[in-house]
Amino acid sequence: MYAIIKCGGKQYKVQEGDYLNLDKLDASPKEKITIKEVLAINSGELEVGTPFLENATVELEVITHGKDKKVIIFKKRRRKDSKLKKGFRREFTRVKVSKITA
Repeated sequence: MYAIIKCGGKQYKVQEGDYLNLDKLDASPKEKITIKEVLAINSGELEVGTPFLENATVELEVITHGKDKKVIIFKKRRRKDSKLKKGFRREFTRVKVSKITA
């Protein structure tokens, strides 16, 4: 059984027991979060919502918060002696999928 959820403007395919890195959420570790924006569920037969399924939820458990690897943004314009180098580290929340209900 798997589900496709929407969180932070992105879509994720999840199964029970999976670990995900989501965009930073305002939740403390060991806290339970319920996602109601379920786009599809497959439990033998695929059910697709328009756009979301009613009465379908995915329960997540917050594990920890952290920062990803640094992403480098480098822009160079040839023959103009113009270049720009920036970088950032995305903050994330690591969660575990504990239960999918349809």
